[in-house]
This record gives sequence, C-alpha cells and structure tokens, in this order.
Amino acid sequence: MNSDEEQGESQKPQRAPLRLITVGGGRGGVGKSLLAQNLAIYLAQLGKAVVLVDADATGANLHAHFGLSAAQREPSLDPNDVKSFQRALIPTSVPGLSLLPATHDSMETPSIQRPGRKGRWIAKVRTLPVEFVVIDVGPGHGHFALDVMLASDVGIVVTVPEPPAIEATYRFVRAAFVRRLRRALFRDRFRLPILQRALNDLGGLPGPLDLVRSVIRTDRALATMAWVEAHRMHLQLIVNQTRVRTDLELGTWMSGLSARHYGVPLDELGYIEHDDTVWLTVRRNKPLLIDSPTCKAARNLERIARRVVALLAARNEKGASPPTFPLEMPTLYAALGITRTSSDEEVRRAYKRQKEIYAQGGLATASLLSEDQLKAERARLDEAYDTLLDPVRRRAYDLSTFPDTDEPEALAARATRPALAAEQIMLQNELAREIGPETEFTGALLRKVRESQAIEIAEISARTKIAKAHLIAIEEENFGLLPAIVYVRGFVAELAKYLKLDPAQVQKTYLRRVREALAVSSGKGTG
Repeated sequence: MNSDEEQGESQKPQRAPLRLITVGGGRGGVGKSLLAQNLAIYLAQLGKAVVLVDADATGANLHAHFGLSAAQREPSLDPNDVKSFQRALIPTSVPGLSLLPATHDSMETPSIQRPGRKGRWIAKVRTLPVEFVVIDVGPGHGHFALDVMLASDVGIVVTVPEPPAIEATYRFVRAAFVRRLRRALFRDRFRLPILQRALNDLGGLPGPLDLVRSVIRTDRALATMAWVEAHRMHLQLIVNQTRVRTDLELGTWMSGLSARHYGVPLDELGYIEHDDTVWLTVRRNKPLLIDSPTCKAARNLERIARRVVALLAARNEKGASPPTFPLEMPTLYAALGITRTSSDEEVRRAYKRQKEIYAQGGLATASLLSEDQLKAERARLDEAYDTLLDPVRRRAYDLSTFPDTDEPEALAARATRPALAAEQIMLQNELAREIGPETEFTGALLRKVRESQAIEIAEISARTKIAKAHLIAIEEENFGLLPAIVYVRGFVAELAKYLKLDPAQVQKTYLRRVREALAVSSGKGTG
C-alpha cells in the first residue's frame, strides 16, 4: 500500500463501536417482543443503523410485527463466511432498521441451543456493520439467554405485575449470577468444586448474599470474587402492563428488595402502562411507534429508549468497585431505607412505604421471602419505627451501633436509579444548548425540562394546586382540554416558577402558541 492509500485509509471515518442491547426475562408473554422491536425503531429514528435480532428459539415472531416472512434457514456460523449474517438480514419499512429473523418450522434444533455454538453466534452478531443490535432472547433462564444477556452492553429484564412473572424475574437474577460466577471459575479446578458444594448445600439458585455468606466460612477469596462478579451484573428492569399506583411503584420496590436481599439491585428502567392500542397495532401487523406514536404506551417506550441511550453514553462507570458486603444484620436505618439524619416525618413515611412493600400477599415480595421471613421483616420494621421515633431509644441505639464512626455503608431497602440519573444528565446537557433568550417554549420542551429535574406531574399538582389533567394538557398541547386563556396564563406562570424558568418568557411564547392554535381551530369551525 502506497502513502496515498495509507492516507486515504486514515481519513476514513471510524465506525462507532457496536452496542449490544438484550431483552429477556423469566416468563413468556410479558412484552419482550414489544419492547425489543420499539426500542430498535426508536434508535433507527435517531438516524442510527440498527439490527433487530429474533433469538427466541421456541417462539420466534418478530417478523410478523413488521408484516415480513420468517427465515427458512439459519445463517452459517462458519468463521470463514464472514458475511453470512449480513446476507440473512431483511430490510424493514423503518429506514435504517433491518431484521435478523429466526427460522420458522425448522425440523432441526436451532444452532443457538446446541453445545459450543453460542460463542460463535455472538461473535457473528458483533461483526454486523451497524451501531446497535437489539436482541430478543425469549423467555426462560437457559444458558443461551443468560450468556447473551451478560455479554450485552445493556441487559433488560421485562416483567408484569403478576406473581408468576415476578417470581420468574427474581429467578432470572439468581440464575444470571450463578451462571456468571461459574463461567468466571471455568478453569479454576480448585474453587469450582467449592462453589458446587456450596450450591448443593444451599439448594436451588441462591442469591449473591446467601452464597457469599456461605462460602466466606471456607474460602474468603472465593467469597470476594463472587461479590465482585455479582456487582458486575447490570440488569435493567421494566414493568409492563401497569394499571394502578402499586403497579407503577413495583419496579422501584423490586429494585430495592433485590438490593436488600440479594446484595445487587435490579436497576429500574421504567414502566409501560396498559394500553389497548398495543393489541390493536399487533392485530394490524404494525409496530406501536409507527402506528400509534402518541398513545401513552408509546410515550412510555420512548422514555425507556431514551434512558437506554443515556445509559450507553454513561457506561464508563462499570469499573466501580463493589461495596463491602454486610456480614451483620442491616441497621434499623437501612431497614427503613433512610439515613441517620432523617427526620421523624421521614421515618414515618419510610415506615409506611416499607410496610406496604412487605405486606402479606404483596406483589414485590412474591417468591422472594417465605412467610416466616416476611414476619421477621415486618417485626424488624416495627422495631425500627418504635426505636427511631423515641429520642432516648434512638440516641442509645446510635451510641451502641456507631460508637466511633459514622454509619457504615449498608444495603438499604431503597432503589438505585442509574438510568434516571443518566437520563437527567443527558437532558440537562441538551437543554443547556436549547434554552436561550429567544427560545419558544412548547409543551414538549416543558416536559423535557420537568423530566430533566426528575419531577413528576403529581408533585407539581400537589404543590401548585393545578389539576393533573391540566398539566398533562399543557405538555401535550391539547388546548381543547384547557380552561379559558386567562387561567392558562396563571397555570403556565406557576409551572415555569416550579421548573425554575423565566415565567415571562414561558408565558409569552407558550400563550402565543395557544392563541394561534385556537385561531386556526376557530377558522376551521366557521369555514
């Protein structure tokens, strides 16, 4: 190669590294295909090159959502045939999005379920010349689903607010941990038998905390390794088909419970509201974001997709060291999910929240704890409430528990929200470029400002006394649902103050949009 050719090669734009996003979970029928296809569509609508992979070996159906045909044969896994997967791609109606369908009506066992094929399959997927690959691995916690999930940049577990699905989700987390640890010890002939004995003694699929506490008695190095591997998992949780308030909070509760009882959180990514529009679009063989992009489920999916993009942009925190694992019972503060500086009112609110989580028959604890364990947790919460609200008992407890140092890091029963934090940073950076002296404030921009501050509409409504329906109508610019413009002026001003925006500028630009829209509507009516 001469110098001109070398210079030409060096000037070629470097392709962005491929990002692998996997959607799975323990139970079938919870909405994995819905999420995978619409996540891929969202990324393609950003102008990215995306491949959607149907890797559900027993229930492949992604092709039907696009009105396409299933594959008749599998692409070759021969390493010498470097473009076999590229040739198998089928373009969809969405620009930039291709589908790698699964085989249909095959008489042979799919290659991804045969021994020794998973690694070659994943390697082939990573050679695809695109920026994002979204994989639907189907239900269950088989080795293929776990290996692809653990190898991905973002692994998403989907559940619904039903006890069987929640049980399957917790089982998937435990199975992923055991699978990851076994793979890490694959060539360690000394520690692998120790691990297997511990698994046999514990029975079933133990959580990280239980395994660490069992192994540390015989091999502290193995216990440390198990704890590190547990915290290298970054599984995201989505609750689909939410209907009532407790459904909306289920993801937060499950994340906190996983942190408390397993030692690692299920990072809550968001929820998707129950919406009849979803099944209507399925009947029409149309993806939701294409057929009904303004429905509430589509809005939920867009926000989830945005958080995935934000997580990928902030993924450099993976190397953070795990916290010290607790050998003792969590403190009373950790039991309530509060700190030593919490006020009496914060203690009361936390107690009420935790009692709801650990209530008998509660959704979030389905299969996680036995009845005796639930009783013990509720008794612990009562002890925390009585002790921390009594000044004398609280001081005595603090002196006995933290005699010389501040409260050590503990596994509190509260959820972490890395996806929400990443989304906030991304939105704040975007808003710093978008908002200026001449900015026109639309409903979408006001929503973006609100979400960048992690403020819910219910919170604004409670503080400003503006009805939630009116706040939603302002954001969606559904002017027909708003009262007279004199009232809208006051609503917009209060909303701007709450969001720390210039009320005069927001009023001026937003009300101009209202008047223009009403004028157009009035003109149509008279015509």
